[in-house]
Amino acid sequence: MLSAEDIQDLVNGGEGYNVDFKRSVPSKVRELTEEVCSFLNAAGGYLLIGVNDNNEIVGAEIDNSKRSAIQGSIGEISPMCHYNMYDVDVDGKKVWVIEIPSGKNKPYFFSGCTFLREGANSQKLTNVEEIREVFQRHERIYFDAIPLPKINLIEQLDKENFYEFKREAHIVSEVDDYQILDSMRVFDDNDVVKSGGVLFFAKHPENVFFHAVVRCVLFKGTDKVYILDDKTFGGPLLQQYNKAIEWLKGKLQVAYEIEGTGPRREVWEIPLEVFKEAIINALAHRDYDEQGASITIEMFDDRVEITNPGTLLPIVAKNFGRKSLSRNPLIFGLFTRMHLVEHIGSGIPRMHKAMLDAGLSEPVYETDGMFTVTLRRPVSYKNIELTNLQLKVIQTVKKNPSLTMEQIGENIGIGRTSVYKIVKSLKKIGMLEHKGRKSDGEWIVKI
Repeated sequence: MLSAEDIQDLVNGGEGYNVDFKRSVPSKVRELTEEVCSFLNAAGGYLLIGVNDNNEIVGAEIDNSKRSAIQGSIGEISPMCHYNMYDVDVDGKKVWVIEIPSGKNKPYFFSGCTFLREGANSQKLTNVEEIREVFQRHERIYFDAIPLPKINLIEQLDKENFYEFKREAHIVSEVDDYQILDSMRVFDDNDVVKSGGVLFFAKHPENVFFHAVVRCVLFKGTDKVYILDDKTFGGPLLQQYNKAIEWLKGKLQVAYEIEGTGPRREVWEIPLEVFKEAIINALAHRDYDEQGASITIEMFDDRVEITNPGTLLPIVAKNFGRKSLSRNPLIFGLFTRMHLVEHIGSGIPRMHKAMLDAGLSEPVYETDGMFTVTLRRPVSYKNIELTNLQLKVIQTVKKNPSLTMEQIGENIGIGRTSVYKIVKSLKKIGMLEHKGRKSDGEWIVKI
């Protein structure tokens, strides 16, 4: 059974792969049962009732009828499962705990469906082929759960990286480092650090996993003949992510939007949000068993390619952009705690939308062999400062090059005369051109 101190440690650590919070018992008790089922099908965990979304213990009351309803609903899980349900007083507030071990008879079903824990969320599986693939995969241990008995993580902990993690995950800094790591299941039952813990928190994980690095290469032209810059970034995965983003920012072109007297806003040739999604995806879902390759970011004059070792899992390939199953649930859960991952399977749609909103070609994905996403760059991009209205005109005609002056004005809420002046200024600096007749021609954006 958990003590009050144990519960406080879990709450401080936030929701994750092994921990889920509920403010109170949901009106539909089956929602709790689905969470229990997902924990049984994964590595087990704790469902805490009486903790809100802000990681605050608010307490909860569960009377006998509610408790009976919960027990009856969980009793519908097949095959029969074992769990503990009890309450613990934490500073005068009652927290109910449903403690679920990793099930020994996977898969477990509830109401004809099965549920699987992915990061800090539960995913519903209904298709027989999907279920079979998941549990064939579960017969082998996840790479990031492999214990490394020769490594002392506390001695090798990257303090600055861990401080950044705690800050972004909103974890109380006064809590002992070991307790925080333990609450996140970085150690196994024998107190041995897991591979995922080393990759995410050790100073030099590449000393253990030499391939676990990100290589960034800038090429001249559109092929791989002349290399202009070549950097390899190791260290904790969070720092690999940070360094890769900074490298990209040093190579990408940027314009500036100015509105009134306020600070200028950076407008990157490709939205940084797209790169963030792609790199987090690569770090969290790559096949770390594949030791012959590393994550690569390759920049050419016309495109950027981000390659992730390992093919898509069959379930993900069939439901690309809608479902996500991680090869590394511990790593994925740690990124989730930092709010760098929002919702399961939502990264691909967000990348797609961000590119189209910027007037760019949608991402292209290759899934044979390795997983590669290709992002097309604008033909050229000038380091000049644009006003807010200039930028809106550019973005509007990128999305629809056939618009007339009147239609451009309607789209951004200004009159034809104002549109004419803005278009004239953009033509003067060589950023905009119109070909064909006014009625049926098209705009060409030269950035």
